[in-house]
Amino acid sequence: MLTGEQLERVCVVLVRARNPNNIGAVARAMYGFGFEELRVVSEYPVALSEARSAVDAAEVLAGAREFSRLADAIADCTLVIGTTAGGKRVQEHPLYPLAEGGGIVRAHLSSDDRSRVALIFGSEKTGLSRDELSYCNWTMTIPMFEREGVRHPSMNLGQAAAVCLYELIRGGDLPASVAVADAMAGDLDRLTILLAELLDKSEYTRRHPASGDAAALRRLVRRMQFDSADAAMWMGILRQALWKIRDKRP
Repeated sequence: MLTGEQLERVCVVLVRARNPNNIGAVARAMYGFGFEELRVVSEYPVALSEARSAVDAAEVLAGAREFSRLADAIADCTLVIGTTAGGKRVQEHPLYPLAEGGGIVRAHLSSDDRSRVALIFGSEKTGLSRDELSYCNWTMTIPMFEREGVRHPSMNLGQAAAVCLYELIRGGDLPASVAVADAMAGDLDRLTILLAELLDKSEYTRRHPASGDAAALRRLVRRMQFDSADAAMWMGILRQALWKIRDKRP
């Protein structure tokens, strides 16, 4: 069971959610399970005041923060999890069923009182895009009954959020061992930008253009499981390499 302090270190991030009632349903689920931090990512202002389904969750909606970029919404988080219905979609990240993923989240929150987790849900129609998923450390899915010849089943946004949040608070055994990587997503994003610039300035991507794909670089950096000290060191190394290239000193 998560403590009140650990609940405060979990944020729910909604990306491109447009229906105020769906946002309200998520806020209601958050309130019911003790979560308070709601972040909404959209290119356009979201009509949070119209979220009539947020019964008793006005406080959650009032404190909701809006962002135009996903990178900014998760910048202070040390573990970023994308939710997906799975199905036949090509998986480019580690994928955990909800029960296993929930245990990893609880272990991460217990490992360090500075850790912060972002649980990301995509749009009601399309879920998270490939680019949006590239900001995640791994993905999580709710196992559902599949019927032969029928489209892969999925839940609506409010249902999915409620099931995931219940799994996080219900308790249970923690994994025997968990790799602790406490670099914040904002630092990983800055490291990725520096790496992309180095590949470009060194002309590496001229010979290997696929290596310049931004989403692929973000996944690569997150697979390295940096802690905060490692991330700072590598940013220093990349800045020095870029300085030497720009200066063109032998």
